[in-house]
Amino acid sequence: MNDVVEQAVQWVAPRAPRPAAAAPAWTAEAVLALMELPFMALVHRAHAVHAQHFPQGDVELASLLSVKTGGCPEDCGYCPQSVHYDTGVEAGKLMDVDAVMEAARAAKEAGAARFCMGAAWRSPKDRDIEKVSELVRGVKALGLEACATLGMLTPGQAGTLAEAGLDYYNHNLDTAPDFYGDIIRTREYQDRLDTLGHVRDAGLKVCCGGIVGMGETRLQRAGLIAQLASLDPAPESVPVNQLVAVPGTPLENAEPVDPFEVVRVIAAARITMPRSRVRLSAGRRGLDDGVQALCFMAGANSIFYGDKLLVTGNPDATADRALLARLDLPITAPQG
Repeated sequence: MNDVVEQAVQWVAPRAPRPAAAAPAWTAEAVLALMELPFMALVHRAHAVHAQHFPQGDVELASLLSVKTGGCPEDCGYCPQSVHYDTGVEAGKLMDVDAVMEAARAAKEAGAARFCMGAAWRSPKDRDIEKVSELVRGVKALGLEACATLGMLTPGQAGTLAEAGLDYYNHNLDTAPDFYGDIIRTREYQDRLDTLGHVRDAGLKVCCGGIVGMGETRLQRAGLIAQLASLDPAPESVPVNQLVAVPGTPLENAEPVDPFEVVRVIAAARITMPRSRVRLSAGRRGLDDGVQALCFMAGANSIFYGDKLLVTGNPDATADRALLARLDLPITAPQG
């Protein structure tokens, strides 16, 4: 039956054809070709792109605070905050405003330009969003950029956070679409894309990346980068995490990834998303100073800074500043 419907004396015009979906800006195969360049050639190419778009060579310091820890109903195989795994992480309530503001002031005094707040929810309730909005307003009053990661959002919730002054919303894709189901079964890949769409529609900037070292292939790492680079527009901030294998999680015995693979992923992210802040995130404790220097050379220009990333350890802040000084890398100045 065609699109023309005849009913006695009524005629309905055919629907206009749907526009063809735009081809992705990058394919997994194209990104893989980048990642399989000779290592030094890849780093050299990525550094040239980085120098073009970030000529000052500054590194942004971002601080991350878990404002609501544990008790998450999701089954993400890497996450110690899931209720499905016995990792010793106790479920807690949302921190009060004063405690969060104290942490934000300390982060700013330590040089952080962005303050990120994470809560272990699958999808927050509207009353949770109102409470987080109060935290956002407080962080903004300190002159810091505000970021939050709270799980899946509705369009209205994204709008409420935008009205409160939130700058960035973090919602990672974690891995390539074809590997996602091996790691997470309680949420679909499309759910993540939908939340990113709501965030964009609300006028918020996007912080979105993934994890290296969960057992994925190099092609699947390339698939993650291709997916991120094909978002329209690409995320303003791209965290690249190395798996922290936490005892009690399904990935506790994951084979450690070659650190140079992390550098390759950083380089591919820089080439495919030239204007994004590429953040060297979780797992930095497992990278020595030389590998971190290569990551900065390959285009990383942001780090999470402080003693913890939600509930996992992070390099000491003093050591971070010392490393950046040794590499002659300036620190991005806070807004206020």
